[in-house]
Amino acid sequence: MASNYLEFQFKINPPVPASEILIAELGALGFESFVENEDGVTAYILKDEFQEEMLAEVQILDSDEFEISYSSSEIQQVNWNEEWEKNFQPIVVDNICSVRAPFHPKPETEFDIVIEPKMSFGTGHHATTHMMIQFILKNSWKGKAVLDMGCGTGVLAILSAQKGANPVEAIDIDNWCYLNTLENIERNNVPEINVKEGGADLLGDKKYDAIIANINRNILLNDMAKYLSVLKSGGDLYLSGFYKEDIPIIREACEKLGLKFQENLEKDKWVAVKFSF
Repeated sequence: MASNYLEFQFKINPPVPASEILIAELGALGFESFVENEDGVTAYILKDEFQEEMLAEVQILDSDEFEISYSSSEIQQVNWNEEWEKNFQPIVVDNICSVRAPFHPKPETEFDIVIEPKMSFGTGHHATTHMMIQFILKNSWKGKAVLDMGCGTGVLAILSAQKGANPVEAIDIDNWCYLNTLENIERNNVPEINVKEGGADLLGDKKYDAIIANINRNILLNDMAKYLSVLKSGGDLYLSGFYKEDIPIIREACEKLGLKFQENLEKDKWVAVKFSF
């Protein structure tokens, strides 16, 4: 018998940018799906996987900048696709790249990515994914070997392939993300992307011209040396999934390994950073 879910109703004032921050923090703890609304966010997690002390790790709940309250209730299995379709809107990044669902009309953009994220993270709506798309758009990828760590829906790997990267490898530790990326690769006709389920332990002797890692600060710091071991000399490392105030510790860890800071983007208190080796 399938396990029931817990539904958390978070009321947030003001909702921007707190909703995106809350979604990212809850997602890192195992919450599987989110629905944004005028009052805040509704979040879902399997009842068997929730522990009350998990919420103590959600930093934004203690922030003085926002008023956040929540209530929870137990519900039966949710039709995630139906919930998502009711709430998902297409996005366009810098008037160049669109990210949309199959049921949205095709826009007149140079790059068009069609995804159905199900429970996966990476629709392009979150600031970190948005900025990583911007980095991919503004840099050259033709003929480069690219690694997308923590690929989510595969949107960044797909855009890299659309910009000419080949081969492209996408890795995620979450089974939903792995399966969803496979589906989205087929949907966008980019067979040059190879998908693996797992973490940085899967990295072998293969070398990459560029590595994309949109995860979170602690995982990035833990796996940085592994990323560097597979990055070609002269290659680029793109990181996101952390706040502006985390830049010094990320930069220190990268520079100790011989990486050079190039630039960073900022959106809604989140940042994306580019380093070169």
